[in-house]
Amino acid sequence: MAFGKKGQSSEHHVPHAPAVPVPQPQHHHPVTPDHPPVSSSGIDAGFLNNEAEEIHTTSNAADNDSMTVLRLQRARARVWSDLRDGIDLKALARMDGKAAREEVKTAVEEIARFRNLDLTPSEMAQIAKECGDDMLGYGPLEILLAEDGIADIMINGPDTVYVERKGKIQKTDIKFRDNQHLVTICQRIVGAIGRRVDESSPICDARLPDGSRVNAIIPPLAVDGACMTIRKFAKDKLTLEKLLEFGAMTPSCGKLIMAIGRCRTNVLVSGGTGSGKTTMLNCLTRYIEAGERIITCEDACELQLQQPHVVRLETRPANLEGVGEVTMRDLIKNCLRMRPERIIVGEVRGPEAFDLLQAMNTGHDGSMGTVHANNPREALSRMENMIAMGNLNIPQSAVREQIASAVNVIIQVQRLRDGSRKVTHVTEITGMEGEVVTMQDLFILDILGEDENGKLITKLRSTGMRPKFYDKARAFGVEQLVLDAMEESYG
Repeated sequence: MAFGKKGQSSEHHVPHAPAVPVPQPQHHHPVTPDHPPVSSSGIDAGFLNNEAEEIHTTSNAADNDSMTVLRLQRARARVWSDLRDGIDLKALARMDGKAAREEVKTAVEEIARFRNLDLTPSEMAQIAKECGDDMLGYGPLEILLAEDGIADIMINGPDTVYVERKGKIQKTDIKFRDNQHLVTICQRIVGAIGRRVDESSPICDARLPDGSRVNAIIPPLAVDGACMTIRKFAKDKLTLEKLLEFGAMTPSCGKLIMAIGRCRTNVLVSGGTGSGKTTMLNCLTRYIEAGERIITCEDACELQLQQPHVVRLETRPANLEGVGEVTMRDLIKNCLRMRPERIIVGEVRGPEAFDLLQAMNTGHDGSMGTVHANNPREALSRMENMIAMGNLNIPQSAVREQIASAVNVIIQVQRLRDGSRKVTHVTEITGMEGEVVTMQDLFILDILGEDENGKLITKLRSTGMRPKFYDKARAFGVEQLVLDAMEESYG
């Protein structure tokens, strides 16, 4: 038995306490139909009496509901207090998940019986599940993590939880007991991958076992209580075909993106937060040939590559003494010594942009990364700025030449105001004219209007330009995909 410390039974451990009183229903004397009430004006008041009875009944129902909620809160607090003090966590940790939950359920039933708590079987099962989630899982988050339609979970303190469903942000009824409860869940998540979040290190990036990305920030930096943001990964991995079904792009654009992934062009996926950059990067990697050696570098591993020959690298924060940090630049420099054929950087956000460009320019064709930017031109400016952050003292013209020779294609994705995520640009870097990097759009999204349901009417059209990487596509045998993409656009 995991319940009861040092071999004690629950009867010796749990002190006796009176049962929570249950409110008694009030009895009212109905008015008989033979003697209907009469108002002071002499008018038959039957209608008024019926209305009063309805109001009175509604009031009683509301009172009963509030008393039920209060009764459950008291029972839940009593059970949790006894369970926390009486269960052997070490013994529980040695069990598998199913057996541990059964042990928690048995302990809850023993406490409820000994305490003489007035609980129905369904209420008992619900409290047992909540206790199991708290002790073995992620507490109130379990129900949200199990729901398929949720893309993001945003926790703004213990009493406020928002989710994103179908591109729209909605508030939920999920609450934590207090801020310490929420901090404990945060620590459980980040501790599973060897990281920590506490007052000395109040910010942390982590991931769940299914690959979902987690960011946690706790007091004193978060003023109103601990905050946590979870980017959920769907159980069914999104593919280019599913993005086509969702209307994120047209079939012709899909064929061009398929050719881009296959023929080893260097790609940047650009977009804002929550626009679908990582999803697009996952779709691109699906078309990498199985024999290629791929090395990924990420702050928190979230890419879901399907190829057999993949090495995943992850950055590491400094320890308590402030040493031992491994940055993205360190990972990219090291992976150059690991005989990669493709280098994929989950997110380019600092001086590592220069190292990625160096890799793209030194024989690692087909390398990819994501960058935060509003359009393809701004993506190049962001790359320049990030290289400048490294204090490398490289002339701006030399940086631009590096970018123009290294990056072949920029795929811009965006979450539109109606909540839909779409490809807005497929842009090719064509070279330099003076000190300006030249670009040409291959596909561009036009917003035509809005329908009666608030959905935007859009059209992703081809510009008719033949891509500069057509010769490379022909070398890899996928030139027909490029030609089909151009033909379908005008078909």
